[in-house]
Amino acid sequence: MFVLVEMVDTVRIPPWQFERKLNDSIAEELNKKLANKVVYNVGLCICLFDITKLEDAYVFPGDGASHTKVSLGFFDDILIPPESLQQPAKFDEAEQVWVWEYETEEGAHDLYMDIGEEVRFRVVDESFVDTSPTGPSSAEATSSSEELPKKAAPYTLMGSISEPGLGLLSWWTSS
Repeated sequence: MFVLVEMVDTVRIPPWQFERKLNDSIAEELNKKLANKVVYNVGLCICLFDITKLEDAYVFPGDGASHTKVSLGFFDDILIPPESLQQPAKFDEAEQVWVWEYETEEGAHDLYMDIGEEVRFRVVDESFVDTSPTGPSSAEATSSSEELPKKAAPYTLMGSISEPGLGLLSWWTSS
């Protein structure tokens, strides 16, 4: 389950971004700062939802950037394994997407799970990995030709869309 959190922050916009729209610059800076980060007493911030209030921008002496106080409402590491999809499901190699083979009285309909579509899902598990930097071990120091270890996401959610009402939002909207 996700919650929408309202936060207040002062955002620094560097001078080279003054040519852009203020909202676009602020949204980019906030996503750089908060998206995919775990915030104390909030949890994982997935992305910026909306900027609800902008106050006046200030330029401080010795700093050419503007500083704007904003109110905002706030992840890519959400995994839904194949066994947690609506069933029966198959992977369409040609389209490179998963397909739910939805059965009706008129026959089967293929409902495609296109990339970038909004999805409603149930969280079934979460994983937090400490990604604090550590020093090299003595075994790693002796062999320098090995490949670098794969970086783990600090916070991962495992989801499921195998229940009624879950899956692509477009599947469940009434016309």
